[in-house]
Amino acid sequence: MTEPGRAVEAAAPRWDTIVAGAGVGGLVVAHELAGRGYRVLVLDAADHLGGVASRLELDGLALDGGAESFATRGGAVAELAAELGLDGDVVAPNVAGAWLQLEDRAVPLPKATLLGIPSSPLSQDVIDAVGWGGALRAYADRLMPVLKLGKDDALGPLVRRRMGARVLDRLVAPLAGGVYSADPEVLDVGTVAPGLNNAITRAGSLSGGVALVLEERAAAVARGDAAPSNASKPGSAVLGIRGGVHRIAERLVERAREHRAELRTGVRVASAEPVEAGWRVVTEAGEALEASSLVVAMPEVQALRVLGDVDGFRELAGSPAAGDAGAVTVELVTLVLPEGAVQGDPRGTGVLVAADVTRIRAKAMTHSSAKWPWLREAAAGREVVRLSYGSGADAPATEGLTDAEAAELALADASAILGTTLPAPLASARVRWEQGQPSSVVGARARQQALRAAADAQPNLVLVGAAVAGTGLAQVVPDARQAATGIRREAFAVPGTPWTADVEAELAAHEAEVAAQDAAAHQTHAAEDAASEPGATEPGDHRGGSAAEQGNHRGEA
Repeated sequence: MTEPGRAVEAAAPRWDTIVAGAGVGGLVVAHELAGRGYRVLVLDAADHLGGVASRLELDGLALDGGAESFATRGGAVAELAAELGLDGDVVAPNVAGAWLQLEDRAVPLPKATLLGIPSSPLSQDVIDAVGWGGALRAYADRLMPVLKLGKDDALGPLVRRRMGARVLDRLVAPLAGGVYSADPEVLDVGTVAPGLNNAITRAGSLSGGVALVLEERAAAVARGDAAPSNASKPGSAVLGIRGGVHRIAERLVERAREHRAELRTGVRVASAEPVEAGWRVVTEAGEALEASSLVVAMPEVQALRVLGDVDGFRELAGSPAAGDAGAVTVELVTLVLPEGAVQGDPRGTGVLVAADVTRIRAKAMTHSSAKWPWLREAAAGREVVRLSYGSGADAPATEGLTDAEAAELALADASAILGTTLPAPLASARVRWEQGQPSSVVGARARQQALRAAADAQPNLVLVGAAVAGTGLAQVVPDARQAATGIRREAFAVPGTPWTADVEAELAAHEAEVAAQDAAAHQTHAAEDAASEPGATEPGDHRGGSAAEQGNHRGEA
């Protein structure tokens, strides 16, 4: 009889790859490998597969329990959807765009901004949001000494110093919280606004730098070097799936099982260690399983719990960043309202709540049935709204409430946002998501690199998911696909093992892409260094540009 907590000896069956974690990153790897004949085992502690891309059944509607959209950048998610037979179901949201909730009123979000930073501080939509005083303070950015910025400066202090607290609290904080679930005080400018560091040193001001970035993005689209954004209005630079984003995860599961992958839920991995034949994984139930390669697709804290005794990870597990400091908890409360509860779409597709608002506890509200035409049709007159609580280090306002109390708070907040007294919902649901330190904060890139380096030092060990790729399907999906290609090349390039010749072409294409990206990054860094030299800054061209906000992190607004 096995003693409690002691693993039994590893036994058949043997697997080519064990995937610890069944979020989208882990499922993409399982799909890629199982489809080419590899024996794949997926383990997840939850009672469902898909991670944050999960299904929520409410009043007869199939909704998203987590992310309901994905960022358009790169095209990787749409490409995967097409491969899964969902290409005809990739849909754009309503272009009505999102609004901004202030203490005493709601206004449309300003258009020509980058994460809420205006390119034209005196434009009417900015004045409507921050008032004349706030707009004049923001315009003072143009009159300050020439701005030169270090690559690792944080977004919040930069905006406050150059444009004042009103722009930070009313424009940048709600957008940053909605997109990245992080406090702008610690957001890394180089991560959340690529190209801005270089642009502001060229323009000499923050608003001028934003204008340059927006113009360069528009020019790239015109040249055909970038896909056009559907963000004609802020809050719409995303795509969705008819029926819900959860269908991507469900289709990945179907395909993996069709190719004889085994996927188990309710199985918590306790530890993993390298062995002569590859990797041994031990579950909390004491079962030991071995595979030639191991993919860990977990949040950082969980990954380090599993790999904490492995060289390279032992040191990371003992560092402060591995704890709960910086962790983010978000609760989503979804309400299905009866027919006629909302007249029209009074707040577009949703609302972001300014940081200085006190009478509304939610951070954001998505009017989902207004945002997605397919859902409006499916709802048959009912209205669906989702309210988000918690952002950055702040505990959700729903913390400690019962589900009924959380729904009551959400109904009151939705009534205040929509400007009408809403009737009792037909149904409600509350979903809690917990994640480690956001990958967009200062220092997170170095942490991701350290995690990857520790994995690279171990044969046939790969990390995927938000812990190393960054938040959002647009980053997780292509990273996981590249990881699967690497496993096929490195772990199984031995006669008699599952090996496919097509990996050579894929690997060559991947290496060429990486080389091109490295060359582009080198040129960008060289330009930034040159622009940082005394006398290198040129006067900014302060013309406005079109909005190109990124897709929101969990689908808010």
